Amino acid sequence: MKKIRRIVFATVFWSAVCLSVLCDAKAPIYIGLSAPMTGQYAEAGRSFHEGAELAIEKINRAGGIDGHPIALIVGDSKGEPKIAKRVARRFTEDKRIIAEIGDFTSSCSLAAQPIYHRAGMIQLSPTSSHPSFAPGSPYSFGIVGTQAGEGPFMARMAVERLVKKKLAVAYLNTDWGIVLKKFFVEKAKQLGAEIVAQEPYLEGTTDFSALTEKIRTSEPDLLFLASMVPDAAGICRQIQKSGWNDVILVGSRAMCTSEFIKLGKDSSENVVSCTLFAPDDPRPEVQNFIKAYKTSYNLMPDWFAAIAYDTMNLLAEAIKQGGTDRKAIHKVLSNIKEFSGITGKITFSKYGDVAREYLLLHVKNGEFVPYQQ
Repeated sequence: MKKIRRIVFATVFWSAVCLSVLCDAKAPIYIGLSAPMTGQYAEAGRSFHEGAELAIEKINRAGGIDGHPIALIVGDSKGEPKIAKRVARRFTEDKRIIAEIGDFTSSCSLAAQPIYHRAGMIQLSPTSSHPSFAPGSPYSFGIVGTQAGEGPFMARMAVERLVKKKLAVAYLNTDWGIVLKKFFVEKAKQLGAEIVAQEPYLEGTTDFSALTEKIRTSEPDLLFLASMVPDAAGICRQIQKSGWNDVILVGSRAMCTSEFIKLGKDSSENVVSCTLFAPDDPRPEVQNFIKAYKTSYNLMPDWFAAIAYDTMNLLAEAIKQGGTDRKAIHKVLSNIKEFSGITGKITFSKYGDVAREYLLLHVKNGEFVPYQQ
């Protein structure tokens, strides 16, 4: 234990030394990151952390913000709303922390929102997409866009591009899953589709045999999964295991990661999803990000890493313009226009969310590639 403590102390010490050397020994600017570093969404939390740290490394190499290095303080929400609230209390009570990035799920962000609101601290989420999140507080901002955009986009793809009219939905029974299902169903019906099944399942479910069998009896042509990575992969494996091979599988952008393919294995083949980030994007800023990420982590970045990278760069820009006062940062963010990120342009609406354009991908030969019919 003493050896471990010495190693941890040495790591912290030399990190501080490096920051001081890079930025002329000025005091760090502290940002909180609330993310699921452990638990069922830990892969997403890892991507969040790595994407944000990569942005910080680039900013600090360039001299930080007015000579001050940025430093990240990480809180593990475990993807659980009650723990996200504890992280929020710790962050808002820490006078060093001037703003927060996170959380990963809408449920965690919504649970913590009142705490950040009372403290007047920016809550800048890379991925919280519930339509009620950003409008819920002037201090809450959502980068990813909302399910009010994603759900109809996927419904149009299902009905107009795939020409399927008999649809079913399996959805995670959380704030996020319920609303994504709602927007998908509403648009699909407007387009003339028949919704033959809408089946919820609980977070943490691992046996999807009853769920998939019930949906199968409704004989859909297409099944939309309003699902996160672990449960989406479990549903796909169960469908493959049962021999149900005459249904098209379409899923949320939350599924669009290499982890989904890793967990789903062969059952993920041909699954269609959407994203804000594609590794084959030829823009120099995208390719430079990918190169830097691979150099640092020996991995291909997923869209969670990409959007966390954008979020950190956006927040740094707001601090450059407004300074380190919590309320000053809020004022600058509220007026951000056409911020150029690797996941696209970012302009906040008066409610603090962003309208997004989506890329359509599907799994071919074990990787997500641009969708081709």
